[in-house]
Amino acid sequence: MPTLASVTAELQKKGCEKTRKIYVRHGMATDKMYGVSVADLKVIAKSIKGQQALACQLYETGNLDAMYLAGMIADGSLMTTKQLNEWVEGAANLPMIAEYTVPWVAVENPHCRDLAMKWIKSEKEHVASAGWCTYAGMVATHSDETLDLTEIKGLLDTAVKEINGIQPRVRYAMNGFVIAVGTYVKPLSKQAKAAARQIGSVSVNMGDTACKTPLATASIEKIEAADKVGKKRKTIRC
Repeated sequence: MPTLASVTAELQKKGCEKTRKIYVRHGMATDKMYGVSVADLKVIAKSIKGQQALACQLYETGNLDAMYLAGMIADGSLMTTKQLNEWVEGAANLPMIAEYTVPWVAVENPHCRDLAMKWIKSEKEHVASAGWCTYAGMVATHSDETLDLTEIKGLLDTAVKEINGIQPRVRYAMNGFVIAVGTYVKPLSKQAKAAARQIGSVSVNMGDTACKTPLATASIEKIEAADKVGKKRKTIRC
């Protein structure tokens, strides 16, 4: 049976300086990481999938690699709102965790909508960005019949009004939300595209990387051209 110690040892073994530098360039402001590639993390995750207690232990280490791995193996539907709030608070200065790991598990939770709305209203950049990413994940995986379309329209309006005056990572996540609505919520695709046109190009400093903030209109139009608007995903995990 894998333990926290054995998995941590495996993470340390797989870590490399090159990957560490990549993570730092992508805004991971922490010394607590080994630099394990996502490909290697996926291999490790397969051997410990479903071990909920271990996932929580890994996240609590505060180590970037361990936290990301925790999100790969945890079942968000089994987590309490207290745990999820603790996870999002623990993601400060770690965009990989706030915008991917936390939403992965939050979207699986029956309280995901309430959590997303709570986090979106936070003044903390990492919490608000997690909220927008969680709501984006929700519209990508939940049937339109279960979504509050009026609320989503309101969030599109919020994006149009506020995107240029908010913190960089929230701006990036908000732009992603607009794309998600245009891609996955067929009844609101036109409204999302209209919002995307009003927003236009979004500028976010991505550090010393080649990454760029996607243009929402182009992203939605690409899905339209492929006739895939409204096609839901089973999971938002990478």
